[in-house]
Amino acid sequence: MDKAFKAYDIRGIYNKDFDKADAYKIGFFLPGLLGADSVLVGRDMRHSSNEIFEALARGITDSGAEVKNAGLTTTPMIYWATAKYGFDASVQITASHNPREYNGMKVSRKNAMPVGLESGLGELKNKINTEKPEPVHQKGRMMKFDFRKEYATFQKSFLADVSDLTAAVDCSNGMAGIIIKDIVGNSPHFINFTPDGSFPNHEPNPLIEDNTEGLKRLVKNKNADFGAIFDGDADRVTFVDDKGRFVSPDLIIALLGHHFLENRKEPATVIQDIRTSKSVGEYLRPMGGKMYTWKVGRAYAASKLKEIDGLFGGELAGHYYFRDFYYSDSGMLALSLVMNILSHFKKQGLSFSDLVDRIKTYANSGEINFTIENKKEAMEAVKEHFLSRKKPDNFFDFDGYRIEYPDWWMNIRPSNTEPYLRFLAEAKDKEVLDEKVKEVRKVLEPFMS
Repeated sequence: MDKAFKAYDIRGIYNKDFDKADAYKIGFFLPGLLGADSVLVGRDMRHSSNEIFEALARGITDSGAEVKNAGLTTTPMIYWATAKYGFDASVQITASHNPREYNGMKVSRKNAMPVGLESGLGELKNKINTEKPEPVHQKGRMMKFDFRKEYATFQKSFLADVSDLTAAVDCSNGMAGIIIKDIVGNSPHFINFTPDGSFPNHEPNPLIEDNTEGLKRLVKNKNADFGAIFDGDADRVTFVDDKGRFVSPDLIIALLGHHFLENRKEPATVIQDIRTSKSVGEYLRPMGGKMYTWKVGRAYAASKLKEIDGLFGGELAGHYYFRDFYYSDSGMLALSLVMNILSHFKKQGLSFSDLVDRIKTYANSGEINFTIENKKEAMEAVKEHFLSRKKPDNFFDFDGYRIEYPDWWMNIRPSNTEPYLRFLAEAKDKEVLDEKVKEVRKVLEPFMS
């Protein structure tokens, strides 16, 4: 079971890394840990989700707490309802973008604040390992809790008239399909629309470009203004421009500035993760954006955005966080705002690709994964290799290392969810970028298995 406890959530191969007995224990100890007498629970359409829900709910009710059963939901739906309706605890049963054999749970506390390994999941793991569940005499009840209509109304309030846009959307056979038409209507061209836990067309990971090939073809065939693709639980969305090019998700943070910052009188704080392109800050600062660089993952980003009272922000992974969404991430809200922005600029004769080319001013390596067992020692070797040669302009030492020089920068960090050391670099010049990537590969070569 310990292997399933990650930095941001509980996740692993079902019936290998955790099973229904573990789900029961999680349910039993969670209400006490978060001081909750009622727990909101939603789930995705994975084949194991119903079984996990039944075990989790039994654990919750055996502890004496109530289960509010939200049924099939996207993860952002659960975040929103947790804060909107004042729940002290919630669980979304999902493995997000992982393949079909995986499942897991995303846990939130009051006001939809995330519960990560450092903020509660570690303590929960310890309880499961050291304490025995003893069901109370007066068990809790389980009741349905349907808020879909209210949620759709809230989401629709952000969408302007975008009838001039031709949209292409890939729901990845994930949970976006249960709610998206209630928000954006029937006009987009949809593929992989029906939720299906076997993911028959492609894995629900929108960061893997191979998974976007169908969307790219759809954009070209329909002469669409843009394409959007969701992950399995719809908390993430990535985009394809009108030319069928995959748009690096961090660049969308810059695009969102046109909604949040352009007509704002006072400066506002925008959160970005440690991997974000320098293009983003350079684009947003003239609009009044004050950039705050922080760790990767919802467990860190949502909490930090609230702590600093930031306005919005995002990550390279396609998560976008909003003050107006209880500081949580919503793929659907990001889609609505991007559609508004693209419609506005289309009226001025500017396409999505025009806007991307304005924002992107650096050559970028993309995230490169190295399978390395001794991640810490390998990271130190890369850090020392560069710091010993030249003092950087900026150096960040949380979530791995980000080292910035005038003409290039890099980030190297261990994955919190997969067995990889992740590396990314940018440079104003493609030749400089290729040279630095080659240099890093040479430093890492002795560590590779």
